[in-house]
Formats: sequence, C-alpha cells, structure tokens
Amino acid sequence: MKRQLKLWDAVMIVMGSMIGSGIFIVSSDMMRQLGSGYWLIMVWGLTTLATIAAAICYGELSSMYPRAGGQYAYLTEIFGRMTGFLYGWSLFAVIQTGTIAAVAVAFGKFTAYIFPVLSDAPPIYENGSFMITWMQIVAIGVIIFLTFINTRGLESGKFVQSIFTAAKIIALVALVFGGLYLMKVSFFAENVQFGWSAFQNLTGDGWVPIDGRTLMAGVAAAMVGAIFSSVAWENVTFISGEIRHPERNVVRAMVIGTSLVMLLYLLCNYIYLATLSREEMAFAANDRVAVAAAEKLLGHTGTIIMAFLVMVSTFGCVNGLVLAGARVFQTMAKDGLFLRQAIPNNQHDVPARSLWLQGLWASLLCLSGQYGNLLDMVSFVIVIFYMITVFGVVYQRWKHPKKDRSYRTFLYPIPVIVYLLVGGLFCGLLIIYKQQYTWPGLILVLIGIPIYYLINNKKPNTDNS
Repeated sequence: MKRQLKLWDAVMIVMGSMIGSGIFIVSSDMMRQLGSGYWLIMVWGLTTLATIAAAICYGELSSMYPRAGGQYAYLTEIFGRMTGFLYGWSLFAVIQTGTIAAVAVAFGKFTAYIFPVLSDAPPIYENGSFMITWMQIVAIGVIIFLTFINTRGLESGKFVQSIFTAAKIIALVALVFGGLYLMKVSFFAENVQFGWSAFQNLTGDGWVPIDGRTLMAGVAAAMVGAIFSSVAWENVTFISGEIRHPERNVVRAMVIGTSLVMLLYLLCNYIYLATLSREEMAFAANDRVAVAAAEKLLGHTGTIIMAFLVMVSTFGCVNGLVLAGARVFQTMAKDGLFLRQAIPNNQHDVPARSLWLQGLWASLLCLSGQYGNLLDMVSFVIVIFYMITVFGVVYQRWKHPKKDRSYRTFLYPIPVIVYLLVGGLFCGLLIIYKQQYTWPGLILVLIGIPIYYLINNKKPNTDNS
C-alpha cells in the first residue's frame, strides 16, 4: 500500500463516513420515544461523550498497530484470530454493507422527494411483500458508481470524499446559522420543560405521563438512533496502511473528526428543538425532521434545499464507507479469513476485487429491503465490538506494558471508563427492555463461529486462538 492520504484526507474520511442520513431523520423517532427535548439532548450528549472517548482510546491501538484493517487488526492482534474474524464477518455480512445499503437507499428516497416521478412510478417487480422500486435502483446505481470510482485509484476516492464532505459540512453549518437567523419563534424552552420530574411518552392516546422504567426503555430505543448516526468514524483505521504517519495522524483524524461531527449534531438538534414544536418533531413526515425544520424556516424552497443537502450528505457517506470497508476484507483475505480473490490490488494500487465483492453484497441488501431491520438488530453488536476494542487498551497495558506506543490514551483510564460505562448502559438497557434489538445481532455473530472453523480446517493453523 502506498501512503497517499494526509491528515486532512483522514479527517474527511472520518466526518464523511459519520454524516449520512441519520442526523436528518432519527431525532423524530427519538422525540416520540422520549417525549422531551431535555431527554433528547441528554441522549445526544451521552452519545457525544462516548464517541469521543472511544476515538481517544482507539488512538493508542492505532499507534501500536498502524496497518490496514484497523479495528479488525486490533482485535486479531489482541484477542486472536477468531475474535478478529467474528468482527470482520459481522462487518461484511451487515455492519458495513448494510450501512452502505441503508445510506444509499436514503439517497434514493430523497432523490424521489425532489423528483416525485421516482416514488409515484409503480414497482419494477412485485411478488407478495417483495418488490423492487426505482428508489432501490437509484441506490444500487450510486453503490456501483462509487465502487467504480474507487477502483480507479485512491486519488479518485479521496477527491470525491473531500469535495462532498466539505460540501455537507458547509451545508450543516449553514443550516445551524441560517436557522438562528431566520427563526421567528423558539420552541426550545417549551420542548425541554419535561425533565426529571415529568416523564411523557407518545402513545395512541397522545402524550401521557410515564414512570422511570418506561423512560429507560425509551432511552434505550432512542440511543439506537443516536448511535447509528454516530458510528463509522473507525472507518479511518481500516485504511491505516495508506495514511502518512498513521501512528499520529489516525488518532488526530479520529479525535478531530468525531468532535466536530458531534458538535454539529448537537447544534442541529438545537435548531430542530427551537424551530419545531414537540408534535411537529414527533410527526414529521417520514421522520424527515430536517425537512420539516427547513420548511418552517424557508417554506417549500427550504424542503428542496434540505432534500438536496441530504443527497449530498448520503452520497459522500456511501463513498467513505465504500472506500474504507474494502481494505478490511482485503486484510482478512491476506490472513486466510476471507476469499483469497480479494487479496490483489489492481493497476491503480487499490483492492478492486474486494471493492466489487463489497458492492455486490451491499446491492443485494438494497434489493432485499431488510437492511434497515438488520442495522437496528446489530447496533447492539456494533457497541459490543467497540467495548471489546476499548477494553483492549487496558488489556495491552497489562500484557505488553513496554510495547512501543507513540500515542497514549489521553487522561487514561478516564476515556476507557466513560465508554465502558455508557456502552454498558446502552447494552444493558437493550437486553432488559428491547430484546428484539439484541438476540438477532448476537445470532448473526454466532453464525460466524462454524464458518471460522470451516475456514481454518481447510489449511494449517499455527495460531492457537
């Protein structure tokens, strides 16, 4: 791998991979779950704290293992081949490819908002509940196009990433400051008034008082949306082998990128809470809370501008996910844990076969229509792997205290404790209150165990893990 990416490129990959469709949608459902802007801000605040803490922790591991593969490489080095494979298996099966599919379909849906003919047209194919729509075709077209762009060389992929990430950051900043300038009446104080002493939840009977147990269930469900919007920052570790001075630039990119994105998320949610009433947020059409806010500020013109913004955002997000994910599968193939056809680079020094395998599976998930359900189900698993990786910092300090570390976790062990506590709270609440989000994801991971042994039985294995 040639080290062609600078710190700026790495920051753009972090921010571009994080900012997709979530921030424009999930706050609507979060309001329905929580019934209060106070608790909505609390959940986003917890997610912000945990995300930045995890990025700080990952920095130490990136300085110890600055090779392609990132989190997969860390887990393999620290806990053995099986742990690394189970993460990589989950990544290919749904985490990376499912996210690509979900964000690409979001691009298709917002394209259809601007061009209604796409949504008004009858399905291309329909058989019972299964159908293929033009929005899905648009999504697949985006995946194929960006996969092709990335096979033309790293310069092509990073150019697209830098342009579209810069565009959507500027647009989000414009949304925040434009909202502050254009806002005539603020609903913020009204939306945050339901705090510790007045829990409410949206039911068929409207807003009704709820007890602490129901609130915790709502917090768990709301955190799924906030976490989904805040993951994928670790994608920059997947391409460590192509970043200049990865031992220092990877951690800088993660901390700078995650901090800026989460600040933008908090500011956007302030605009939503100040621009819209509680009912307007909760009942935003198709959960498009950003579009509802834009319509309030600028009328119909605002909805078109916001739909275009989401198209820019999702396009750049898909590119970042496509660019980074293929490097993990190539690294797994080199370790004998993925299809060996994914190993070679093409004449442009990029893993073209790995890119096309990823793109093909993501496209099939687009057609299946099940990616959204799968992503909800594996949010639990994503956080579990984050927690295992963060714990790896502690484990390596104990097991290899003298191993070279060009960067040590800032304020250690505080970031480790913060992430493990918040991640443990999230997973614990889901296990207690939202088990439909936990068992399917765990089953998906467990399916990888027989596959791992099947792969290892086909060749000699010198690793006892």
